Amino acid sequence: MSVDYIVASLQPLAFDGPAPYTLEQFLAQAGEIELPPRWTDLEAQLRNAIAAARGGERWKRPVGGCDLYWQNRIAAAFSEKDPLKREALVDRVFWDAAGELTPVASPLSKGALQTYFLRLKIALKRNRVSAEAGNAAFDRLTAATKQVV
Repeated sequence: MSVDYIVASLQPLAFDGPAPYTLEQFLAQAGEIELPPRWTDLEAQLRNAIAAARGGERWKRPVGGCDLYWQNRIAAAFSEKDPLKREALVDRVFWDAAGELTPVASPLSKGALQTYFLRLKIALKRNRVSAEAGNAAFDRLTAATKQVV
């Protein structure tokens, strides 16, 4: 099956909406997805910006480029005090960065399939995050401190 047909037949994907596929369903339809070196470099830049925002300069990895736009977006996300909102902003930066793989002149290309793959992974991650799940994890972790001696 051709890439343009696969891309054209995919269900719409929303940042804060439910994921239309599991990762397994998507890969069964699209086949193996190989990400380009361009994404590896961009992802390393984003992760380096996250490390810098957290004060962990020693965790930075060498990269082939330096894009201030993405670094500034990560820095702006880390200015958010609410951890849940901050994580959503960071996810949004990765979501937008994944769009860099889709050439403007070829919206049904292999790059569009790679973008969809990355964005699907983000949507699936966001579907697992909720305040209720976070509160349950917090209660489970702090249960020992709440026991009366």
